[in-house]
Amino acid sequence: MNKNPSDNAQIVKSKDLKSHPFMHKSRRKSQSPNLMTSPGTITYIGPEIELTTKIRNIIYNKTTLEEIPTLSISDCRKTFIPPNSTQWVDIDGIHNVKVIEQIGQQFQLHPLLLEDIVNTEHKPKIDIYDNGYIFVTMKMLHLDPNNPIFVNVEHLSFVLGSNYLLSFQEEREQDTYAPVVNRLKTTIGKTRSNGPDYLLFALMDMIVDHYFIVFEKFAEQLELLEDRIIGDAADVKLSDLYALKRELSLLRQVIWPLRDIVNQLSRSENTFIKKSNIPYYRDLYDHTMQVLDSIDTSREILASLADVYLSTQSNRMNSVMKTLTIFSAIFMPLTFIVGVYGMNFQYMPELNYPYGYFMTWGVMIGVTVGMFIYFKIKKWMSFL
Repeated sequence: MNKNPSDNAQIVKSKDLKSHPFMHKSRRKSQSPNLMTSPGTITYIGPEIELTTKIRNIIYNKTTLEEIPTLSISDCRKTFIPPNSTQWVDIDGIHNVKVIEQIGQQFQLHPLLLEDIVNTEHKPKIDIYDNGYIFVTMKMLHLDPNNPIFVNVEHLSFVLGSNYLLSFQEEREQDTYAPVVNRLKTTIGKTRSNGPDYLLFALMDMIVDHYFIVFEKFAEQLELLEDRIIGDAADVKLSDLYALKRELSLLRQVIWPLRDIVNQLSRSENTFIKKSNIPYYRDLYDHTMQVLDSIDTSREILASLADVYLSTQSNRMNSVMKTLTIFSAIFMPLTFIVGVYGMNFQYMPELNYPYGYFMTWGVMIGVTVGMFIYFKIKKWMSFL
């Protein structure tokens, strides 16, 4: 049914992806470029990247670690793996579909799996294949240095086999998996001795820990926004609230599927995960739920802040209208007096009275002072 992936491999440039989250902050959805292609077509969907795809090939066990230079894709699979050892092949740069295709051929990966690897808009999920491997795709969150409430999303994928782990990441200036690589090289601990399933946990745990870091930045912005709203700051805009709400919704959209992924990995009947490593995945599940609960709480607080903001704006408008109404009430009798004596009647007794002008002024001043005193007693003039 599906064609050979080598016949279908193609690259879609970022100019065709105006809605990609790395390119535009609006994140508007666009039609996927591979809608009309056959299933399993390896079509890269993401920003245009000029950097070269890098491959890291590490073989390690409890006592030794060797990083093998990879001259060609075939070297990854032809490498001899000693007993009780783990092979970790990290592909940094999924924009090169030729490399992804060759990796799939070497490890006999399903074409639909390869299609999901190169689709940076794909949602997190887990697939278990009868060929003897698990496929997991996740999202890494990076804070935008130019905008503290904007998040860039990186597409990550993993393939867990019996004695190997394949990891795929978008080409970045910084290596996403660098902390785990440094841990492997510098310490002889659980990561070196517990196999590829524990390595998968270590990478996923690092990603979830980074969720906490990103969320803490959002919590700080939420507290600052709350203080400004409660303090009745005039520079607060409704767009600030909705920008934060949009990013929190993105966080929840990215993290929510991870709950089911980790839950499925932590089941005792899962043959791909050693029973000794299942408690680690259960702990990871707890961390994931903690992040989700914190995000839901922040969204509720944000909704309440929006109500407070709208109430504050309404009260400010009511105060302005109250002030205008009071001044209108004060000038209403004065306007009536001026209007009466502005009529062009021939016989008006007060016009010939010597002190009529001064008496009119006295009445107008008296009315004004009297209304001011009355409004003060009623506490309707709190602005004075």
